[in-house]
Amino acid sequence: MDQTLKITNVLNDGTRLSIYEYVSKKHDVVNVQEIADRFAIHPNVARLHLSKLEDIGMIVSTHQKNQKGGRPYRVYKLSDEVIKLQFPYRDYELLAKMAIESLFNLGEVGKEALLVTGKKFGKQLLVSKYPNTPVTDLNVEQKLTILNETSSMLGLDPEYDFIEKNDEVIFKIFNCPFKEIAADDNFHTICEMHRFFIKGMFEELFDNLISLKEHTNMLDGCQTCTYHAIMKP
Repeated sequence: MDQTLKITNVLNDGTRLSIYEYVSKKHDVVNVQEIADRFAIHPNVARLHLSKLEDIGMIVSTHQKNQKGGRPYRVYKLSDEVIKLQFPYRDYELLAKMAIESLFNLGEVGKEALLVTGKKFGKQLLVSKYPNTPVTDLNVEQKLTILNETSSMLGLDPEYDFIEKNDEVIFKIFNCPFKEIAADDNFHTICEMHRFFIKGMFEELFDNLISLKEHTNMLDGCQTCTYHAIMKP
């Protein structure tokens, strides 16, 4: 309960919450002066906000070498620690682990079912978010905007690049909602299920999708999970 009160007290400040959101979307380190300039506050106030966020484990700090010489300075980035607040307590992560292990116990049939279900949910989710949008009437940029908005609502923190001359899309996610579960022994299967989930969203938008391949994975130490989508011209 003490930690819960500490978390709620720290987040009960609009500027501090905005600073956290800024850090989470920066995808790089920030320093005190950057935060002070961005939010038009004194550096000492910026340092206090960052310290309080670090105290509850939402961000972490390290020292970075000063390229201009002089003393190293402190930089901050998003923490990998997951902060949970639930009233009353629920443990859906444990439920997910139990369900997934049950599927794995079925062997290849269970793993195949996981992939099929992943794609199905990806398709259904996109349709449910945009039920009255005729996809066939949209251009590529409009479709990618829908993909990006849907992925953002899921907390994936996405980015994409459309390579028009090759009809290719590089799709990156900076936050994996299954990271803690995927970090267990069978993470390759969980990651493949997530790829099928994203593939389901792509297929619902692009009827000319040829393939969607994973290029990088956070659990291999990469900053993002990156997918390469290829469409027919």
